[in-house]
Amino acid sequence: MPQTGTIALTLAHSPDADDMAMWWPLTGLLSPSGEQLRPPAIDTGRFAFTPKSEDVEQLNKTARSQPLDITAISAAAWPGLSDIYAITDCGASFGEGYGPKLVAKQDATLHCDGCVRSQKPDIAIPGANTTAALVLKLVLGQSRDAVKLVEMPFQDVAPAVLEGRVGAGVLIHEAQLTFADLGLKQVLDLGQWWHRKTSQPLPLGLNVIRTGLDSEHGPGTVAEISRLLSASVAHARRHQDETREYLQLHSATRPEWNDAELLDRYLGMYVSNMTASMGEAGREALARLYAEAALAGLIVEPAEPVVV
Repeated sequence: MPQTGTIALTLAHSPDADDMAMWWPLTGLLSPSGEQLRPPAIDTGRFAFTPKSEDVEQLNKTARSQPLDITAISAAAWPGLSDIYAITDCGASFGEGYGPKLVAKQDATLHCDGCVRSQKPDIAIPGANTTAALVLKLVLGQSRDAVKLVEMPFQDVAPAVLEGRVGAGVLIHEAQLTFADLGLKQVLDLGQWWHRKTSQPLPLGLNVIRTGLDSEHGPGTVAEISRLLSASVAHARRHQDETREYLQLHSATRPEWNDAELLDRYLGMYVSNMTASMGEAGREALARLYAEAALAGLIVEPAEPVVV
């Protein structure tokens, strides 16, 4: 329980390895039932952080209907939320020459983005507001209105493809690394496609903070919290054994987290130097994503990233 005088903050994130890895130094090591097994690993100052775990597409929606103090969202969702949240310099995931995978069954005649535009299969996506869906629409170009995009939870995409309920699907999270074991083939890596087009990393997920915290708790509060978030990411990266221990504690529904090689590979991809600090390269990549989306008519106008 927060001590008297402590400001309680909700820290919402997806239930995936990269988000789980970043924030345990702020929340402490928690059991799957929420019991605190160890206190926060870093000094949280006047704040107490309570985690809230939900699928990122649900967080994209909740972020407006029930504003959260701090939350993960898809990079594609931020322009529609920019009146409520600023982007934190830390906590973002970037595909640095890699990203969500468009996959199909092994015997499918889909082999590349050109095949997708010509054959126009139904495609499963992990949410309409995800960056994966936005980039897929950029790939489809003028064909996108003729392709049926079927929204479903990210964990249902691979089964839907395997069972033939859709012709292809976009995989995010650890499934990007394990799809071949399921009998699926890669049609297109959206991060590679983006890098060929722009020579920039692909912004996928963001961590954002509610700007109203400054008026509620004093000027500079948002910046103060952002520094704590950065300290949490840095601590988690320095103490990888504890990070793995925490993920394995929560692996009952995510058995892939017990595969140390797979876990290290995934965390290396999405808890990277750009996650610790997106810097100017991250800001430029975000600006380019929003400019391309506006040019394609997928958002109203380019959004200038506001990063703290």
